[in-house]
Amino acid sequence: MKVIYDPETDTLTMIFKESPVAESDEDKPGIILDYDEQGNLVSLEILDASRCVAKPRSIEFEMAK
Repeated sequence: MKVIYDPETDTLTMIFKESPVAESDEDKPGIILDYDEQGNLVSLEILDASRCVAKPRSIEFEMAK
């Protein structure tokens, strides 16, 4: 999994699987879900992240055990 915050575009992207995107769907305004050919969720993008996510510049990644 890769989490990327781009301060220039204020976009937070979470990539779950490095796979070509076959379809994108805006689930809710500013929340874009990307799917592969099999319908698996491969990434999630949050537009205007600084308004939707608390302190996106300080996001930490933690693996569940």
